[in-house]
Amino acid sequence: MRAVAEAHNLTTSTVSQQLAALTAETGTALIEPDGRRVRLTPAGQRLADHAVTILAALDAARLDLDPDAEPVGTLRVGGFATAIRTAMLPVARSLQHSHPLVDVVIYEYEPVEAFALLERDDLDLALTYDYNLAPASPSPLLEAVPLWSTPWGLCVPDNARTPDEGTNSRIDLRAFADTPWIVNSRNTADERAVRTLASLAGFTPRITHQIDSLDLVELLVLSGYGVGLMPLERKTREGVRVEPLIDPPVILTAYAVTRRGRTSWPPLRLVLDQLMTYR
Repeated sequence: MRAVAEAHNLTTSTVSQQLAALTAETGTALIEPDGRRVRLTPAGQRLADHAVTILAALDAARLDLDPDAEPVGTLRVGGFATAIRTAMLPVARSLQHSHPLVDVVIYEYEPVEAFALLERDDLDLALTYDYNLAPASPSPLLEAVPLWSTPWGLCVPDNARTPDEGTNSRIDLRAFADTPWIVNSRNTADERAVRTLASLAGFTPRITHQIDSLDLVELLVLSGYGVGLMPLERKTREGVRVEPLIDPPVILTAYAVTRRGRTSWPPLRLVLDQLMTYR
């Protein structure tokens, strides 16, 4: 209650009175005790979810009544490094010139972190990803739009040998059954994809290292510390290569994720429309 009062420059008693009036109007309890604090009841949470849609519709109505009005506001965007670098930064730079009243604030988060922040309404837009072998399961409060997909392969040292060396066959994962594997430290999708690949090849991977940076993954592979997944189209440094994975392939898909009912908010709609050009 105190936090709400401080956020809106009100007194705690005013917040309490407004909640009491809203409770009387809806005819159901919206908050309940939680120790010395209060929390939303299930009905209160549903009403809060409706409020997201209602407020977005009000913003859209204002814009519709004044079609010449500029989108205004601060847009909080969280996403993984590649999406920020290749898609969000170009959009943000463009908006600085075309829509200077839209302020974009960017944070780096892995998908699980971004989903939680969206659900708490601490982000307006998340750029996330998953793999075909490890699909994400965001909350029903969220909606995701695919942006692009890219094949991934296995990053190995140039001198790596496989049982099929000298043939035209693709790399055999069984050659790395006893090799340490490198996975992402902040997103379980990477590890789940590796475990699925290994299981289909008939072994359990020895996951040893957890690294977020693709540059650092490359360095570990180059230094002989293991192998890991890497974008197939990535230009690698001398001494390592990325081998295609065919049966099954590994496909990473990037998404723009928002809370349901928010996409009509003008600053968010503006950014989403520009991100769609990267599909």
